[in-house]
Amino acid sequence: MELSIKKFINELKFKPFVIFLAIPFAVQLLSYFITKGSMDIYDRVNIPPLSPPSWLFPVVWTILFGLMGISSYLVWNEDSSYTKEALGIYGIQLVFNLCWNVFFFVMETFLVSLIWLVGLLILIIIMIAAFRRISPVAAYLQIPYALWVAFACYLNAGIYYLN
Repeated sequence: MELSIKKFINELKFKPFVIFLAIPFAVQLLSYFITKGSMDIYDRVNIPPLSPPSWLFPVVWTILFGLMGISSYLVWNEDSSYTKEALGIYGIQLVFNLCWNVFFFVMETFLVSLIWLVGLLILIIIMIAAFRRISPVAAYLQIPYALWVAFACYLNAGIYYLN
């Protein structure tokens, strides 16, 4: 299926689109409230080389959560027998994403966080494959997420090793 911006806008179902966009942002907001007292972790731990400045994380995550919302809408909007399965995987990875924040920022269990993050990366790859069966565009929009989480694995491993 080819998707153009014009076709996307013309066929947009506004209310479902807003709901699908809101879901990952709700996870981001919940994560913020759970971890807001723990975000100074980068000032207290040794960090590996290539660690970005702390202000970059919320910017990147906001973009990635926006792409998640768009992708999940695209998958939902297609008439496919695989949609329910793909969105189920999507939901599971959102829960994994949220839990990682608790393990890393609140509990500061860096090894558990790393193992959990590898599990999240595997789920993201499975989700991309599931999305691709329904909407290649939705799958492609998740590649930055997979790359960022792979980079986060490096950072998490570095923090575990250095601390």
